[in-house]
Amino acid sequence: MTKADIINEIVNTTGIAKKDAAVCVEATMKIIRDAMCNEENVYLRGFGTFVVKKRATKTARNISKNTTITIPAHNFPGFKPAKSFQQRMKGEEVTSED
Repeated sequence: MTKADIINEIVNTTGIAKKDAAVCVEATMKIIRDAMCNEENVYLRGFGTFVVKKRATKTARNISKNTTITIPAHNFPGFKPAKSFQQRMKGEEVTSED
């Protein structure tokens, strides 16, 4: 499913204009992206959590040049699905606890 498919589904489900749906999807993605760039986790109840994970500095080898390089510490995005989302993906009965 692409972003365009998501926008079309929103239009079909809600009946709002396609332009308005596109603006909402773009704004949602920008808010999530900006929050994660500021090292904030984003919690969407019943869906999951976008988490900022941290990788420590490490040394690696460039085999072709036979040198050692240092990879600096950095953050990267991760996603942890909600329990109800995982249950639904497995085809299990969804509990209302999440």
